[in-house]
Amino acid sequence: MPISRLSYLFICSLLGLISTGIQAAAIYPINDAAILAGSKFDIKVEFNSVINPSDLQIQINGAPAGKLISNKIDYIANENGKGSAFIYRDVQLKKAGKYTLVAKASQEALQVTWDVYASGPRRVKNVILFVGDGMTIANRTAARVLSKGIVEGKYQGKLSFDDMPNIALIGTSGSDSLITDSANSMSAYTTGHKTAVNAMGVYVSRATDNLSHPKVETIAELIKRNTKMSVGIVSDAELEDATPGAVVAHTRRRADKQYIADQLLASGAEVILGGGSAYFYPQSTKGSKRKDDQDLVAAFKANGYQLAFTKQELLTEAQNKDTKKLFGVFHPDNMDGSLDRLFLKKNTVEKYPNQPDLTEMTQSAINVLSKNPNGFFLMVEAALIDKFNHPLDWERAAFDTIMLSNAVQIAKDFAKTHPDTLIIVTPDHTHSGSINGVVDDAKPGPLREKVGIYAEAGYPNYPKANIEGYPDQINVSKRLAFFYGNYPDHYETMHPKLDGTFEPAVKGKDGAYVANPKYQQLQEDAIHVGGNLPSQQETGVHTADDAVLSAMGPGSEKFHGFMDNTEVFKVIAQTLGLGQK
Repeated sequence: MPISRLSYLFICSLLGLISTGIQAAAIYPINDAAILAGSKFDIKVEFNSVINPSDLQIQINGAPAGKLISNKIDYIANENGKGSAFIYRDVQLKKAGKYTLVAKASQEALQVTWDVYASGPRRVKNVILFVGDGMTIANRTAARVLSKGIVEGKYQGKLSFDDMPNIALIGTSGSDSLITDSANSMSAYTTGHKTAVNAMGVYVSRATDNLSHPKVETIAELIKRNTKMSVGIVSDAELEDATPGAVVAHTRRRADKQYIADQLLASGAEVILGGGSAYFYPQSTKGSKRKDDQDLVAAFKANGYQLAFTKQELLTEAQNKDTKKLFGVFHPDNMDGSLDRLFLKKNTVEKYPNQPDLTEMTQSAINVLSKNPNGFFLMVEAALIDKFNHPLDWERAAFDTIMLSNAVQIAKDFAKTHPDTLIIVTPDHTHSGSINGVVDDAKPGPLREKVGIYAEAGYPNYPKANIEGYPDQINVSKRLAFFYGNYPDHYETMHPKLDGTFEPAVKGKDGAYVANPKYQQLQEDAIHVGGNLPSQQETGVHTADDAVLSAMGPGSEKFHGFMDNTEVFKVIAQTLGLGQK
């Protein structure tokens, strides 16, 4: 059967790529992208050769693209020496349906198909998205053991999100890798588009400038453009970190923290609370990490925000009936976790003693945002679950999972009187931790023989938790045997790290990471564990395991079974009616 002209061009293009080893030509958004009707996005076509613009043909559903797209097309004659590129900025496809874009020039032809979906009418007034960064199932289980207790096989209570009626398994892989990071996984939640590791709010093209890749509209931009709702962003990490950054920013590299800080200001979000103050002050200020003289704190104040720098100031401003916009930064870097702040007083707690809890930031955000009769979108990140899972410090991760549960309870209490609120609790990705038994110091023999499994495990003897769900002792005689599945060289102590966050590996003389000798010196029977990660990796890494999402409220019934992470955005956008009807 004779082949079509288009098929012939595809074959020629493919054979050329095979023979020359050139990076494949591409169209962005990528094939099978799901796009909210009426949302803004960039279209970029990359060819492998230099193309005369007069030879370019772009069709959408068989008709010239100009019939649907009135935007000017930008032409890059030879982008980084790799061929021509054509870009439409801020495109909108307002009608739902399948769209096939074909781009042809010379001997090259490219094709993608997109699914453009409508939102329908708005169903909820408020959406609160909680992200337990890196939270895996074992973090939830450990938190439940410590905070609720377990007797004869029955837990004596539940975490606040354990009884949410709707649950889904979330696939977290990115466009370039099975294993995601927080930037591209959160970007899927906030844009509905896949992207690559370290990127947010963009498709990763062959552009070399981090800010020049084809953009996709974020949830904050959609809300501000289409509604009169308020937006809130809360995190106990740096506010410029990947998860809060992906709510507002467009960059190839999550490390562009000064730019992300600028975007937080530009976003117009009414509430912004967290760490990372070093990027909000001009470079002349001690401790600043900016490379210019912009004073974003002064700019927030000039834009009508009330400012808070301590727990006390936060609570005061949030309770003020006149506060409509609130900006608070409480640490130059990531904030301290609950185990250190409330009990151990380690890491940087002595230096920054007035940090608020995630619960206090959540309550403050709701207090301010709920004054808007048009509703609000609030993202709350428990960031340190991930930042403690990386260095294999499960106790600190468990305490911050308890803190997340307490913060979610505040949202649930709000929803009792505001039932038109959708609450979502989800990790952005997972880690490899598992509970394998109970470590019993009374067992004879070397450290590994103290691990009880099956019937020999019994139960740990953590004391009953306080009213906030925290046991006041973790270095008890019978402890959870919690182990990670990926790790660098390290010394396993099977004890909580009471002097600060675990630092499993340090750089050796040859540049490779080796087990930190500190822990062998602290505990003679510590077990040397040879790493199963590359020698240049100093901590544990993310996994491709499914994330477990829990949800309640109007629209939560859409979360069920296995879902892609981009579908989380789709549910939020549809329940808020953010697309074309």
